Amino acid sequence: MTSGTGDPFGERALAHLRARLNVLGGAFTVESGSAALLQLAVDAFGGLPRYRLAPTTRRFRARLIVTDHRSRWSRSEEPPPAVLSAGSGLLCATIDAGNFAIVDVATSSALVGVSPGMLRRAYHARYELVELALVTLVSRAQSLVPLHGACVGSGGRGVLLMGPSGSGKSTLSLHALAAGMQLLSEDSAFVAVDGLLVTGVPNYVHVQSSALEFLAPGPLLRQIRQSPVIRRRSGARKYEVDLRAIRGGQIASAPLPLAATVFLTRGKSRRPTDPRLLEPKALLARLRREQPYAAGLLNWPEFERRIVAVPAYELCRTEHPDIAVRQLQALLARADSR
Repeated sequence: MTSGTGDPFGERALAHLRARLNVLGGAFTVESGSAALLQLAVDAFGGLPRYRLAPTTRRFRARLIVTDHRSRWSRSEEPPPAVLSAGSGLLCATIDAGNFAIVDVATSSALVGVSPGMLRRAYHARYELVELALVTLVSRAQSLVPLHGACVGSGGRGVLLMGPSGSGKSTLSLHALAAGMQLLSEDSAFVAVDGLLVTGVPNYVHVQSSALEFLAPGPLLRQIRQSPVIRRRSGARKYEVDLRAIRGGQIASAPLPLAATVFLTRGKSRRPTDPRLLEPKALLARLRREQPYAAGLLNWPEFERRIVAVPAYELCRTEHPDIAVRQLQALLARADSR
């Protein structure tokens, strides 16, 4: 332990700045001594609809600190990816000694440390530490099933869009938004098992420039082209479009009851084909293969038991995303008529 200081852990360091945010139906108080670091949390979750998953809103706390650690990677280098670990009821994401996130589900709290060097990389700090910590805490505490997928809807019902990277989830989500459908999530969807209610964090949509060739000229296309470009860990460069600022787009105002699950395929079909209905056995096999993290959680067996009662389909990637949007709208209309 370091001598000569009465506060070796920094427990009495001031965290005089606070923000109250809604994350996946949970009410967060986020505190920090750094305005720039607190702003990352506001950028991630500020201005989102106040979703409710239960009659009583559960409360959470998070503290964000700027560490004095000097990272070994240079300004021109990408930070190393976070290493995930767990023990004694804690969930941890560690990039290096100065950049980490610690989640304590039992106390409904999280601690995020960010170095000055990482703070200059706002996308990585926000997405890989701040968002990871708060979303993981709320989803675990509320026993939500986390799925890698998108969710769009209309008429108060939602469709889960599943599929591997490159299958077109982001492009289809964007075109669904442009067509007047509601967007709940573009990358990660969370399901409350009891009622198969889907929620998410509709803050950003990430689209490659190649996806813009299908969008009609207008305010939406101009706004996307004016959005910042981020670089994914895969190397893909994408526009990061703030959904809260899109004119004419509609973020889902409430969690959506699940009406259908749709698996997108990478390969394109030369001609439009109707979505292929999946048998329950095939549905479960796809889910287990594509969602290994969620499949290992305690509530997964109950999720499987309930989701087989909802129709599931396979949809081939179409030549134009608007064709697939119309197919999704038809599926939702069919669900409403039942």
